[in-house]
Amino acid sequence: MLVVGSCASTKHVPDGKLLLDQTAIHITDGKQHSDVSSTELLNYLRQTENHKVLGGLKLQLALYNMSGRDSSNWFNRWIRRVGAPPVLYDSTLTEASVRQLHTALHNKGYMNNVVTPQVTTDTARHKAKVNYLITLHDPYYIRSISYNIPDDTLRHLILADSVRFPVKVGDLLDHNQIDSWRQTITENLRKQGYYAFSKEYITFDADTAAGERSVDITLTTRDPYQSERMPYYTKHRPFYVRQVTYVTAYDPVLMHDGYFGTDTLRYGNLDIYTDGDHYLRGSILEECNFITPGQRYDASDVDRTYKALGRLNIVKFINIEIRPVGEVDGKIWLDAYVLLTRDKAQSVSASLEGTNSEGDLGFGIGLDYQHRNIMRGAETLNAKLRMSYESLSGNLNGLINNNYSEYAAEVGITYPKFKFPLLSPNFKRKIQASTELATSFDYQERPEYTRIIAGAAWRYLWTEHQARMRHTLNLFDLNYVYLPRSRSNFLDSIANPLLRYSYEDHFIMRLGYNFYKTNKLPTTLLTNHFQTNVYTWRAAAEMAGNLLYGISQITGQHREADDSYKVFGIRYAQYFKMEGDYSFTHYIDTRQSVALHVGAGVAVPYGNSTVLPFEKRFYAGGANSVRGWGVRTLGPGAFNAAKSQNSFIYQCGDIRLDASIEYRAKLFWVIEMGAFVDAGNIWTIRDYEDQPGGVFRFNKFYEQIALAYGLGVRLDFTYFLLRFDMGMKAHNPASAQEHWPLLHPRWNRDCEFHFSVGYPF
Repeated sequence: MLVVGSCASTKHVPDGKLLLDQTAIHITDGKQHSDVSSTELLNYLRQTENHKVLGGLKLQLALYNMSGRDSSNWFNRWIRRVGAPPVLYDSTLTEASVRQLHTALHNKGYMNNVVTPQVTTDTARHKAKVNYLITLHDPYYIRSISYNIPDDTLRHLILADSVRFPVKVGDLLDHNQIDSWRQTITENLRKQGYYAFSKEYITFDADTAAGERSVDITLTTRDPYQSERMPYYTKHRPFYVRQVTYVTAYDPVLMHDGYFGTDTLRYGNLDIYTDGDHYLRGSILEECNFITPGQRYDASDVDRTYKALGRLNIVKFINIEIRPVGEVDGKIWLDAYVLLTRDKAQSVSASLEGTNSEGDLGFGIGLDYQHRNIMRGAETLNAKLRMSYESLSGNLNGLINNNYSEYAAEVGITYPKFKFPLLSPNFKRKIQASTELATSFDYQERPEYTRIIAGAAWRYLWTEHQARMRHTLNLFDLNYVYLPRSRSNFLDSIANPLLRYSYEDHFIMRLGYNFYKTNKLPTTLLTNHFQTNVYTWRAAAEMAGNLLYGISQITGQHREADDSYKVFGIRYAQYFKMEGDYSFTHYIDTRQSVALHVGAGVAVPYGNSTVLPFEKRFYAGGANSVRGWGVRTLGPGAFNAAKSQNSFIYQCGDIRLDASIEYRAKLFWVIEMGAFVDAGNIWTIRDYEDQPGGVFRFNKFYEQIALAYGLGVRLDFTYFLLRFDMGMKAHNPASAQEHWPLLHPRWNRDCEFHFSVGYPF
């Protein structure tokens, strides 16, 4: 149907109109210009042909052409909505594109460029092609840079940051870079007190000798414009902060003309207006405030104050107003007004459910509570309570409980500050971390067992560079599982080893750190900018058991029969683990991209452990790994799972290596496609008896890299993405199995289907 639709590409082209079948840009002067890309210049065209995928198929147009001419028919309306109408050639848009290209190249330094549109029409087929022929000629270069800054103080401040200027001698005369230069100087000056300075006060003169393409640039600063608002500001001078006023219950309707209420207090050097409800302690506002009375104005202090206040969940709206107030004692002063609007402090939700399982009645109750300001310091308390019960009827012989019941509680509190003793206030203000304390307890009674699951955590979280860099430090993370009562042979009756492990007693107390970094720009900065390359770094490291092991050694604790130390009768885990992942996405255009991912990890048990806890070991295969294998069915190394009856528990390892490359294309509506190649495997550090062929060896590991290839369909609903991938084995490292199924594929043996949410990387 798509082929037939695409063949009739002019089906919906009106009489007298032409389908814009192709647009292209050609640089015709025969020279190499590394700073000019035809692909980049396509963004300046005001009209391009219908989008192409898969090497040239206009899929959206083909879908649109499948519709009939009856616009009242539901199918026609729907298929037009998911497709795209034909792009009709418009000569005025071609002329506009020529002007856009000429301006863009002129701004890059190619001032003598010539853009010629070449239009080819085929009236018989109702199609038109437009080629833009560009002759760049030689660009203009910056030969020298000089400065005309009459004010010596201003000159010193500007030239002090000259190393960071985006424009250097020898660069092209790029107008965009020159404008960025103005912005850089302005931002630096505003950080040094020059509140009223703007980039309009900076001009550039370009001097070119006749017949030459070298330019002498002169940067000039101009005096301030006369203003009724600031008649005293006749030359560029720094501003000083006179006072900082916080209005904690700002109402734009009731508060105007400087009136913020009558209830005031002073904390430190801050004036605080409230509505009688002192819902935030003055110390919290002081910690979040970086605008200091008596000091020079600094624009970065305003940004830091915004960021600090934004971490207070009780605050719904923040606005910082800077108001010049005049000249006193030879200095120009301004006042800062920090206007806050309070959010709701508390929220409660409850749930109730009933069950009927073959006549056995039950019920469940849930209660969630949140307080965003529990101690008037914007601390957020989260509490969850769960209780459920179901009666049992029939023969209860051999069971230890006559009902299903569960009682669970989770309590956590988040502080918008770095909570730790002996740290200086300046350090806490600088790092701007949040502190999370959390604990959980779950008591379960089942006919076959009674189980206790408990956990506790103490962690710090902080971000940098507009949340493009994130840190998480788990200072303390405890996981405890205890089975005090169970039916005889209960654990032996569980065939699934992963399920069995969740019931076995274990105790893990760990310290960990997670790091995330990306260069992906916020959506607000992408309005007029297309980001071509995006990368992401993820890294994590953790260690467990060292503190407990040290206590065991110091106190002279005796080892148990299995040569281990125990806590509450449970052998605690001791290990070190680290892993990292890097992903890179190159966007060919707004609808096509190529993504690359590489990752590695290693974990080493030692001291009180000879094997890593099952949940801490690496696994391979699945929707986010080598997709020719199901989840946890690949490796380790050349281990042959087919020879082991309960292989599931053995298909895990201590070392991980993987890599993927994926092509992604938006087809139509919410449907995307992906084509991928995956590689990777896991290995063990030690040669375990139950995992033959799984140990990592430098002279063999590369032969045990598994390969897979496949296709996928994704549904992008903007806020979430559903992914369906089909992977095929290409190289299988397992011993006694077909090593190159790529050459002899069999669907029932080599194919795996995966369903997941989100991209694999």
